[in-house]
Amino acid sequence: MIELYFQLFIQFFHIGVFSFGGGYATLPFLYDIAEKFNWFTTSQLSDMLAVSSVTPGPVGINMATFAGFTTSGITGALIATTSIILPSYIFVTIVSKILDKFKTNKYIKSIVKSLKPAGCALLSAVGVKLLFTSNLHLIGSIMLIVLILAGIKIKRDPIFILGICAILGYILGIINIIGV
Repeated sequence: MIELYFQLFIQFFHIGVFSFGGGYATLPFLYDIAEKFNWFTTSQLSDMLAVSSVTPGPVGINMATFAGFTTSGITGALIATTSIILPSYIFVTIVSKILDKFKTNKYIKSIVKSLKPAGCALLSAVGVKLLFTSNLHLIGSIMLIVLILAGIKIKRDPIFILGICAILGYILGIINIIGV
């Protein structure tokens, strides 16, 4: 059990170090964990993403908590959540101490500027992988297209659209379970 906790810590610390660009940037790492360790399936990962997206808080941290809980209960959730946050905490503490020296440095500006396209590429790769690994059916696909178009047309807060998606997904799930 200690070995599992240590491995959880290492894997989620690794995610915390290398997933630059927001919560969705953790997904390639989580897919890798699903394939390497079989702690959860890619189908469960899609469910984790859905729940994490509509749950208050950062998506990456919610995903870590959910993955840790799926792997090893409450202790796993605490370890995964702590270890994914720890690198950022360490980095921010160090950077805040030396920020004034480097805030106008052209090399630092270039590094940060170059990380943005890399983050976009990671998110695009995750989107494509989700498209092919999720089990969308016809109604879900139509709902996805309609909600994307509605989001563009009515220009509402994305949280509002996510809320509608969550409610409709819940209703579709109930309908699917009872076989209507």
